[in-house]
Amino acid sequence: MFLLYTYKTGEIMETVNINIDNPELDYDTARAIAEIPAKKDNESAMLISWYDRKKEKHSPAAVRCEIKGAPGWEVYGENHGGRIKIIINDREYVFIYA
Repeated sequence: MFLLYTYKTGEIMETVNINIDNPELDYDTARAIAEIPAKKDNESAMLISWYDRKKEKHSPAAVRCEIKGAPGWEVYGENHGGRIKIIINDREYVFIYA
């Protein structure tokens, strides 16, 4: 498995891009990997929204609003205390932590 991290700061929410060379990557593994940078500076970081492109699932699931083309789950995360967004494999998985 190969991991590549890139960080983007200076915005409202820090963004971390991670590329993982593993075709068998699943949600649980992606979430465990995302927790490493999310909890680096805040051990009590809480996952508040996420997206799984493979299964076409997201949470919160009932959110239907979009702003400027951003899906509702992402808007929710950004507007409910999102501090860090972890993007894995070009949005195959996205996790927003407060």
